[in-house]
Amino acid sequence: MKRKLLGVIDATTYHEDLEDLLTHRSLAALPFAGRYRIIDFVLSNMVNSGIRSVAIFPKMQYRSLMDHLGSGKNWDLNRKRDGLFFFPSPIVDNDGNKIGSFEHFAANMDFFYRSTQEYSIIANCYTIFNMDFRPILNWHSQAKCDITEIHHQDGRSMEMYLIKTSLLIKLIETRHETGYTCMKDVVTAIHNDYSICHYDYNGYTVMIDSIENYFSTSMKLLESNVWKQLFIKEQPIFTKVKDEPPTKYSKGSSVKNAMVANGCKIFGTVENSIVSRGVKIGKGAVIKNCIIMQKCQIEENCYLDSVILDKDVKVDAGTHLTGTARSPYVIRKGTKQGALMNS
Repeated sequence: MKRKLLGVIDATTYHEDLEDLLTHRSLAALPFAGRYRIIDFVLSNMVNSGIRSVAIFPKMQYRSLMDHLGSGKNWDLNRKRDGLFFFPSPIVDNDGNKIGSFEHFAANMDFFYRSTQEYSIIANCYTIFNMDFRPILNWHSQAKCDITEIHHQDGRSMEMYLIKTSLLIKLIETRHETGYTCMKDVVTAIHNDYSICHYDYNGYTVMIDSIENYFSTSMKLLESNVWKQLFIKEQPIFTKVKDEPPTKYSKGSSVKNAMVANGCKIFGTVENSIVSRGVKIGKGAVIKNCIIMQKCQIEENCYLDSVILDKDVKVDAGTHLTGTARSPYVIRKGTKQGALMNS
């Protein structure tokens, strides 16, 4: 397997419905489950499947993604041969037209030419799942398919494709003649010369494409049956390791049905919420049904319900913020929310 399958992560996608959370980062780097980023899932799946060469193609706002991935050490991809490759796009479209992933791949063709893996798995960066790709490769070889598109059991495409690396190179090189801009164009074309197969995956899968979807998926992590489907001992989800002290729970604090990362200081009440690293929740503050990202500061006697606080947000004492499950209240990264600002 180490020599057979090449990992390609298309991190060029931008969902407008997630704009409030993507101002300073790419979709791949969106925090999830308190200590992870969304890209951790597909990247860990590749590593757990024996893939030792992974290329990531981001489009914009990729500084935080680069910082998160580093050399790939946390995924055992800091290697002398193969390993983790990061290819920011040099292509800028001043006309505002959509640039397909094949154009991004084409700007780095040497990577594909030099790859020794016979097959490539091309995956998006925004799917929450835990999958072993090895059975798909075996199935693909036996079925003698040109391209295998992975589907969820309900029939939806997961926008992940298995293909021979040589055929991928051909599709990239002939993109201007065929008009294909990405793998989705190829598999949905009415007329093509390729054998397209579908592989059904029946595990837990969610594609993050909106604030509502991001919020509901995060809240479902608090259900043990969902957590167990994503975080499997034999197939761990890796992420960037940070050496921080354990969370401090003061006398009088209360935490129920919540995920709290390390390095926090909890003086108030937390219920049905996800709290990332280094967060402070002041005395008398009540946090319910919320996503609190890294290093947020929530002062005394605040009340937050159905709220998403992006990183480094400060909420002044006495502030009340309330959203709904379908429309959570979102505070952008690095901003300050005060009681006088409440509507």
